[in-house]
Amino acid sequence: MKPSLFVLTMFAAPMALAVEAEHAETVTHWYSDPTTNTAFAAMVIFLLVAARMGAFKVITSGLDNRATGIQNQINEAKSLREEAAKLMADAKTKAREAEAAAQDIIKRAKADAATMMKQAQADLEAKVARREAQAEQRIARAESEATSDVRSAAADAATQAARDILSDSENSDSLFSKALKEIDGRLN
Repeated sequence: MKPSLFVLTMFAAPMALAVEAEHAETVTHWYSDPTTNTAFAAMVIFLLVAARMGAFKVITSGLDNRATGIQNQINEAKSLREEAAKLMADAKTKAREAEAAAQDIIKRAKADAATMMKQAQADLEAKVARREAQAEQRIARAESEATSDVRSAAADAATQAARDILSDSENSDSLFSKALKEIDGRLN
């Protein structure tokens, strides 16, 4: 124990036990009171015996051990705080990386969607073009069939007319050749 604390204790104890002037009939000073002096002497002897037996060493070593324990707890708390700060920094870094990855995925998804839209538009245009070509082919085939049907009907009608004319008239050979030439000219 430090000497200044010991000296302070020795001088403070007698003053604490002194009788106050208000309650006492005669004023006595703390240093002249026999009870106070006896108590002070007993305390000094007790402290000397305790010091000689090593009580102060036990007390100080206990306090030192406790201080060491507290310091270890403080150091452990600091290391835990540093570890928590490191984990927090790692978590923030991972969060930033995840955000960047999410943005990248969104960009790729938008690009893929745009490509798919372009492809779908091209496929639709190709399908429409195929349908138009098929419709044009059907129209051409229908026109061809209609032309063929008209020619066939015209040929049948001409043949029938020629038969009717030949059966009714005497100039049938000349009329027949004339009609055949006229039909042939119109069909071609």
